[in-house]
Amino acid sequence: MAFKTRITELLGIEHPIVQGGMQRVGVAELASAVSNAGGLGILTGLTQPTPEALAAEIARCRNMTNKPFGVNMTVFPTMNSPDYKAYAQAIIDSGIRIVETAGTPAVAELWDMFKAADIIVMHKCTAVRHAVSAEKKGVDVISIDGFECAGHPGEDDIPGLILIPAAADQVTIPMIASGGFGDGRGLVAALALGADGINMGTRFCATQEAPIHPNVKQAYVDNDERGTNLIFRSLKNTARVGKSAVSDEVVRILSNPEATFGDVAALVSGKAGGEVLETGDLSRGVFWASMVQGLIHDIPTVQELVDRIVAEADAILNERLRQFQR
Repeated sequence: MAFKTRITELLGIEHPIVQGGMQRVGVAELASAVSNAGGLGILTGLTQPTPEALAAEIARCRNMTNKPFGVNMTVFPTMNSPDYKAYAQAIIDSGIRIVETAGTPAVAELWDMFKAADIIVMHKCTAVRHAVSAEKKGVDVISIDGFECAGHPGEDDIPGLILIPAAADQVTIPMIASGGFGDGRGLVAALALGADGINMGTRFCATQEAPIHPNVKQAYVDNDERGTNLIFRSLKNTARVGKSAVSDEVVRILSNPEATFGDVAALVSGKAGGEVLETGDLSRGVFWASMVQGLIHDIPTVQELVDRIVAEADAILNERLRQFQR
């Protein structure tokens, strides 16, 4: 069965399943696999060291799929910002038609560039008020990110079961549900709650094509729904990462009211996280993970995963739910 929603129609994809942009993970091998499976693959723009390298990665992905794929651009709060506009221009010059954005309000400058180039903009939000604001400013799709998600869930702590329908009550443009999705049950639930599709990050990390060391993929399988830590809470920049000895230590250090980011910087640096993904040595840093780990029990190919999700969703709608109808 094919699920036809506003998202599949707008993005030109077969299934309403989007791969989230993930630093060091959203490269051509994974993005093309998701697109070839009928979803929307996403390259992570800032994974590439320069705008020129991003253009080359886009070209490489095009050689691996003839299906639609997009690029993520996240604007981080940082002292040494990359040249975001140069990256945006590389995306435009490469002919990309779909962009996923996230981050600080400064991202609105990139929206202007993308909209002038007739690019579809999907913006990730962790609060209804932010989603409403983004719609008013002209984005085309909202990706609403519940508290279960990996990465930065915001400071409101609203889980998807409430956040998704609350957003659907106020957002009129197509909406993707993000945070804690990994199977057909989640897809059906998201559609029932008012979304037009789902965004998956952690679940796609635990696939054959993800450019991640097998040890990290196995950690996703071994962890359960309790297998995450919330770090940076005291710094008002909450992040959800996989539970490990390193993330436990970060939580311990930051439990001291006098602690600062500098006290954990070496443990949580992007360089250290990259080493974890590359070497599989979980003692080197932290790795991103959502609560969906409790639903991850294997490491399939992307095609197997997408096919399974669609088949599960179809069975739920046509078998399980019908038994309750009179």
